[in-house]
Amino acid sequence: MNSKEEQFKKLISENEERIKRICRYYAPDKDEQKDIYQEILINIWKSLESFRGDASISTWIYRIAVNTSLSFMGKSFKRMKLHVNSDTQNLSSLLDESNYEDKLREETQFNQIQLELNQLSVIDKALISLQLEGLSMKEISEIIGITEPNVKVKIHRIKEQLREKMKGVDYE
Repeated sequence: MNSKEEQFKKLISENEERIKRICRYYAPDKDEQKDIYQEILINIWKSLESFRGDASISTWIYRIAVNTSLSFMGKSFKRMKLHVNSDTQNLSSLLDESNYEDKLREETQFNQIQLELNQLSVIDKALISLQLEGLSMKEISEIIGITEPNVKVKIHRIKEQLREKMKGVDYE
Protein backbone atom coordinates (compact mmCIF):
# COMPACT_ATOMS: atom_id res chain seq x y z
CA MET A 1 0.00 0.00 0.00
CA ASN A 2 1.41 3.40 -0.93
CA SER A 3 1.69 6.33 1.46
CA LYS A 4 -1.17 8.30 -0.15
CA GLU A 5 -3.54 5.38 0.51
CA GLU A 6 -2.30 5.04 4.08
CA GLN A 7 -2.63 8.75 4.69
CA PHE A 8 -6.13 8.75 3.18
CA LYS A 9 -7.29 5.79 5.29
CA LYS A 10 -5.89 7.39 8.45
CA LEU A 11 -7.58 10.73 7.69
CA ILE A 12 -10.92 9.08 7.02
CA SER A 13 -10.78 6.88 10.11
CA GLU A 14 -9.96 9.93 12.27
CA ASN A 15 -12.66 12.13 10.71
CA GLU A 16 -15.38 9.67 9.68
CA GLU A 17 -17.94 10.70 12.31
CA ARG A 18 -17.30 14.39 11.66
CA ILE A 19 -17.89 13.92 7.94
CA LYS A 20 -21.04 11.87 8.54
CA ARG A 21 -22.44 14.59 10.84
CA ILE A 22 -21.91 17.19 8.13
CA CYS A 23 -23.73 14.90 5.68
CA ARG A 24 -26.63 14.57 8.13
CA TYR A 25 -26.81 18.35 8.56
CA TYR A 26 -27.29 18.89 4.86
CA ALA A 27 -29.26 15.87 3.65
CA PRO A 28 -32.48 14.55 5.19
CA ASP A 29 -32.45 11.31 3.27
CA LYS A 30 -30.09 8.45 4.22
CA ASP A 31 -29.34 7.71 0.56
CA GLU A 32 -28.45 11.36 -0.06
CA GLN A 33 -26.23 11.28 3.01
CA LYS A 34 -24.39 8.25 1.63
CA ASP A 35 -24.02 9.93 -1.76
CA ILE A 36 -22.64 13.11 -0.22
CA TYR A 37 -20.30 11.07 1.98
CA GLN A 38 -18.92 9.27 -1.06
CA GLU A 39 -18.52 12.54 -2.91
CA ILE A 40 -16.63 14.02 0.05
CA LEU A 41 -14.30 11.02 0.12
CA ILE A 42 -13.64 11.41 -3.61
CA ASN A 43 -12.88 15.12 -3.15
CA ILE A 44 -10.56 14.43 -0.22
CA TRP A 45 -8.73 11.79 -2.27
CA LYS A 46 -8.41 14.11 -5.28
CA SER A 47 -7.16 17.00 -3.14
CA LEU A 48 -4.91 15.10 -0.78
CA GLU A 49 -1.68 15.75 -2.67
CA SER A 50 -2.45 19.46 -2.97
CA PHE A 51 -2.98 19.99 0.79
CA ARG A 52 -0.49 22.74 1.66
CA GLY A 53 -0.91 22.77 5.41
CA ASP A 54 -2.09 26.39 5.53
CA ALA A 55 -4.83 25.25 7.91
CA SER A 56 -5.13 22.23 10.16
CA ILE A 57 -6.05 18.99 8.43
CA SER A 58 -9.40 18.88 10.26
CA THR A 59 -10.25 22.41 9.06
CA TRP A 60 -9.32 21.38 5.53
CA ILE A 61 -11.58 18.30 5.77
CA TYR A 62 -14.46 20.41 7.14
CA ARG A 63 -14.04 22.82 4.25
CA ILE A 64 -14.19 19.99 1.72
CA ALA A 65 -17.17 18.43 3.51
CA VAL A 66 -19.18 21.67 3.72
CA ASN A 67 -18.37 22.78 0.17
CA THR A 68 -19.11 19.32 -1.23
CA SER A 69 -22.40 19.15 0.69
CA LEU A 70 -23.45 22.58 -0.53
CA SER A 71 -22.56 21.89 -4.15
CA PHE A 72 -24.09 18.41 -4.02
CA MET A 73 -27.40 19.86 -2.94
CA GLY A 74 -27.21 22.09 -6.01
CA LYS A 75 -30.16 24.32 -6.72
CA SER A 76 -32.01 23.14 -3.65
CA PHE A 77 -29.91 25.45 -1.40
CA LYS A 78 -32.89 27.57 -0.43
CA ARG A 79 -34.98 24.49 0.37
CA MET A 80 -32.08 22.80 2.13
CA LYS A 81 -32.85 21.77 5.68
CA LEU A 82 -30.36 21.72 8.50
CA HIS A 83 -30.92 18.48 10.43
CA VAL A 84 -29.95 18.75 14.06
CA ASN A 85 -30.20 15.83 16.43
CA SER A 86 -31.11 16.42 20.05
CA ASP A 87 -27.86 14.70 21.02
CA THR A 88 -25.74 17.32 19.24
CA GLN A 89 -23.44 18.27 22.10
CA ASN A 90 -23.01 21.92 21.15
CA LEU A 91 -26.69 22.73 20.66
CA SER A 92 -26.66 24.60 23.97
CA SER A 93 -24.38 27.22 22.42
CA LEU A 94 -27.34 28.50 20.38
CA LEU A 95 -29.61 29.12 23.33
CA ASP A 96 -29.39 30.52 26.80
CA GLU A 97 -27.55 27.82 28.72
CA SER A 98 -29.47 28.32 31.99
CA ASN A 99 -31.85 25.42 32.53
CA TYR A 100 -30.69 24.05 29.19
CA GLU A 101 -31.28 20.40 30.06
CA ASP A 102 -34.88 21.09 31.08
CA LYS A 103 -35.55 23.17 27.97
CA LEU A 104 -34.01 20.66 25.60
CA ARG A 105 -36.26 17.88 26.87
CA GLU A 106 -39.26 19.78 25.70
CA GLU A 107 -40.22 18.51 22.29
CA THR A 108 -41.96 21.75 21.46
CA GLN A 109 -38.79 23.74 21.85
CA PHE A 110 -36.71 21.29 19.85
CA ASN A 111 -39.22 21.34 17.01
CA GLN A 112 -39.30 25.12 17.12
CA ILE A 113 -35.54 25.52 16.97
CA GLN A 114 -35.40 23.02 14.12
CA LEU A 115 -37.99 25.13 12.30
CA GLU A 116 -36.11 28.35 13.00
CA LEU A 117 -32.77 26.90 11.88
CA ASN A 118 -34.33 25.89 8.62
CA GLN A 119 -35.49 29.46 8.02
CA LEU A 120 -31.86 30.60 7.92
CA SER A 121 -30.02 31.48 4.73
CA VAL A 122 -27.59 28.97 3.23
CA ILE A 123 -24.52 30.70 4.64
CA ASP A 124 -26.14 31.00 8.07
CA LYS A 125 -26.98 27.27 8.01
CA ALA A 126 -23.36 26.51 7.16
CA LEU A 127 -22.13 28.75 9.98
CA ILE A 128 -24.47 27.19 12.51
CA SER A 129 -23.65 23.62 11.45
CA LEU A 130 -19.97 24.36 12.06
CA GLN A 131 -20.78 26.07 15.38
CA LEU A 132 -22.72 22.95 16.38
CA GLU A 133 -19.64 20.91 15.54
CA GLY A 134 -17.78 22.91 18.18
CA LEU A 135 -15.33 24.60 15.84
CA SER A 136 -13.63 27.84 16.80
CA MET A 137 -14.47 31.12 15.06
CA LYS A 138 -11.05 30.99 13.40
CA GLU A 139 -11.67 27.49 12.03
CA ILE A 140 -15.13 28.48 10.80
CA SER A 141 -13.68 31.52 9.03
CA GLU A 142 -11.08 29.35 7.30
CA ILE A 143 -13.72 26.84 6.20
CA ILE A 144 -16.32 29.35 5.00
CA GLY A 145 -13.81 31.80 3.57
CA ILE A 146 -14.87 34.96 5.41
CA THR A 147 -13.00 36.90 8.07
CA GLU A 148 -13.08 35.80 11.69
CA PRO A 149 -14.72 39.08 12.86
CA ASN A 150 -17.39 38.59 10.19
CA VAL A 151 -18.03 35.04 11.46
CA LYS A 152 -18.35 36.35 15.03
CA VAL A 153 -20.81 39.04 14.00
CA LYS A 154 -22.90 36.68 11.87
CA ILE A 155 -23.07 33.98 14.55
CA HIS A 156 -23.91 36.55 17.22
CA ARG A 157 -26.76 37.90 15.06
CA ILE A 158 -28.05 34.40 14.34
CA LYS A 159 -28.04 33.56 18.05
CA GLU A 160 -29.83 36.80 18.92
CA GLN A 161 -32.40 36.12 16.20
CA LEU A 162 -32.93 32.57 17.50
CA ARG A 163 -33.22 33.72 21.12
CA GLU A 164 -35.78 36.35 20.14
CA LYS A 165 -37.86 33.87 18.16
CA MET A 166 -37.61 31.25 20.88
CA LYS A 167 -38.91 33.63 23.58
CA GLY A 168 -42.48 32.91 22.60
CA VAL A 169 -42.17 29.12 22.72
CA ASP A 170 -44.16 27.56 25.54
CA TYR A 171 -41.89 25.26 27.57
CA GLU A 172 -44.51 24.02 29.99
